[in-house]
Amino acid sequence: MGVLAIALSLGAAACSNSGMPRATDAERLAFYEAHAGEPVRSFRMFGRLNGWTPLGNSAMVVWTRPKEAFLLNFAGPCQDLQFATSITISHFSNQVTARFDTVTPRGPGVSQVARIPCRIDTIRPIDVPALNQSREEIRQANAEARQDAPPGETPPSN
Repeated sequence: MGVLAIALSLGAAACSNSGMPRATDAERLAFYEAHAGEPVRSFRMFGRLNGWTPLGNSAMVVWTRPKEAFLLNFAGPCQDLQFATSITISHFSNQVTARFDTVTPRGPGVSQVARIPCRIDTIRPIDVPALNQSREEIRQANAEARQDAPPGETPPSN
């Protein structure tokens, strides 16, 4: 499936204002995978993350800077990632390395017992400009779809 087709199907699924369901974790993962490059061994991380996005329990995107992001796939399921309000990434000397470093979900929704580190299996850099372009195309397609949609029926008044 092409990047635009994935982006448009994701945009349609994510359009909650139109009553459509939100995108599934699998659809969101496919969207990021479509914008990810070949696997790399590691990436540099200075200080704090700029942001992060869980993609189910098998992957996540971490934003190291506003224009730099990486898709992390885990070696196994990462329990409670969807409930985390923060994460900890193990790293040595400002390098996060595949098959060595881990992500640990944190926060009040994360079970104290299940706070098991999730081993990073692969790291893929995200083409952020292409990702942003796809998001803009989704916004435009959704705006056009809303303009072309017939007006909704007015609910009966009591």
